[in-house]
Amino acid sequence: MKHRHLKVRLVKSEWLRYLLVGTGLLSLVAGVVGLFLPLIPTVPFLLVAVICFSRSSERFHTWLVEHRHLGPILKEYLAHGSLPLRAKCLAIGAIWISFPVTALIFVEAVWLRILLLSIAACVTLYLLVLPTAPRRRDGPASGAGADPS
Repeated sequence: MKHRHLKVRLVKSEWLRYLLVGTGLLSLVAGVVGLFLPLIPTVPFLLVAVICFSRSSERFHTWLVEHRHLGPILKEYLAHGSLPLRAKCLAIGAIWISFPVTALIFVEAVWLRILLLSIAACVTLYLLVLPTAPRRRDGPASGAGADPS
């Protein structure tokens, strides 16, 4: 059975493919940095990276989706279009800590403050609209022999 997350449709344009690989790599780096710095949201950057790689590089896409630590969240998103509740809460929390701090402390231009806060609002709305993945039960009751009633 072919998994949906392994489906890669490459763009035909070579320059667009390079642009998507570059954007995916930058997003991946930002997402990995977000694992270690609590003010940078990880999940949105990883989603951008996997989407870019799905259109530009089968090798990068497969590597990211099959990654030991990053892959499970991405597989859930790609297979079911959902994210675990914990990932959604952490991403939204990090967004609403990092974006306002950046906008209000480090940025002086009013238009850039408005832009940053608007981006934070849009990403938050997107994460809230995404379905939440059901909690997995790894106990014996969720096995193949479980009674469906």
